[in-house]
Amino acid sequence: MSRLSRFCGVLTLSMALLVNSGQTNAQDSVAAAGGGPAAATPAAGGGGDAEKGKTLFNNNCAQCHAVGDEVIVGPGLKGIQQRAPSKDWLYKWIRNSSALIATGDPYAVQVFNKFNKVQMSNFPNLTDADIDGILAYIDQASAPAQQATTAPAGGGTAAPAATATSGPSELFTFVLVALLIVMLLVLGVLLAIVTILSKAVTPVTPEGTTTQAPLAQRLKEGLSSAFNNSTLRSIVIWLFILVATKETIDGAFSIGIQQGYAPKQPIAYSHKLHAGQYKIDCNYCHTGVNKGKSAHIPAANVCMNCHGVIKKESPEIQKIYAAIEQNRPIEWVRVHNLPDLAYFNHAQHVNVGNVQCQTCHGEIEKMEVVQQRSSLTMGWCIDCHRKTEVNTKDNAYYDKLVALHRKESKEPLKVANIGGLECSKCHY
Repeated sequence: MSRLSRFCGVLTLSMALLVNSGQTNAQDSVAAAGGGPAAATPAAGGGGDAEKGKTLFNNNCAQCHAVGDEVIVGPGLKGIQQRAPSKDWLYKWIRNSSALIATGDPYAVQVFNKFNKVQMSNFPNLTDADIDGILAYIDQASAPAQQATTAPAGGGTAAPAATATSGPSELFTFVLVALLIVMLLVLGVLLAIVTILSKAVTPVTPEGTTTQAPLAQRLKEGLSSAFNNSTLRSIVIWLFILVATKETIDGAFSIGIQQGYAPKQPIAYSHKLHAGQYKIDCNYCHTGVNKGKSAHIPAANVCMNCHGVIKKESPEIQKIYAAIEQNRPIEWVRVHNLPDLAYFNHAQHVNVGNVQCQTCHGEIEKMEVVQQRSSLTMGWCIDCHRKTEVNTKDNAYYDKLVALHRKESKEPLKVANIGGLECSKCHY
């Protein structure tokens, strides 16, 4: 008991010191923020609309340029306004780079030659305000993260900056205090449990005095008594049998299901980068998804459409070059694989059913490594057919089926109503 009291005292003292430290840090932060003049951050990009510029950049520029120093197809755009001869030059270059190169402009020719003479797309419809917005967004996105402070008139201190600095310290202190309180509560509960157990296992002599047997002996006697109790032994045995039976049945039902399967591929391809960040349409690589049963694994020449000029020096891209030079296929590991007894047609689901890729494959645009998100079991498919409504709008093929269905039910026409549950749809 005395040890617990001393430990609680130490915890209480530590909590008080942490609270005091947090307040001192907050005061120091305020003093530091108010000790010097606050620098006002100038507006980037010559006053352009950075929010609008972000949208324009993502729609027109992000496929070939990064806002930082990274080279994708064209150069990184960090500091582009400082590198370019003038703002007017940028207007001309963005609207019609080929015309500027044709005039023999030295800087335009230099850029064209430096980046493998890849012709930049022209954007004649962008106004000066649009380009100013794009440049403002580039400056904003590529600027190093820094604390913006605004000095009030008269040379006063910047109060908002002090608040921003002291905030994390207060949150940190609050979390630590909460953890310490939880620890104290847990210790109190443990103390109560130990006290109750010690009273329960301490034998009482006929004279009313207690004798303290060794802990090991008491534990041995308690376990022996529990094991010799036929009722308790039966309960344990039946619980074990029930748990083992459940696990066996669950394991039998999971045979052949590979949900969560994410094998290592021969080339580290990121869907998160290509489909997510660069918005490359799935159909560009998986060309068969609208035309046939299989979506098709893209051939190496599809990769080369971009990587003939992009990141050629990357070790992963060099694996594609090696496969082409050696005239051998890239041995991709299949992730989603139905058994041979089941028939599935991508074109029917994508074209007619308008099923999105994410419905079956999960948020593929967020996966660094592709994994099987859905179970792809028979029950999973049937459940989808029972819930999915058929899109019959402007499709004369379904007119008679809709008319017949409405005579029998007021519910919308679903896949199950047009043969979606027939065995021969998937097994023949």
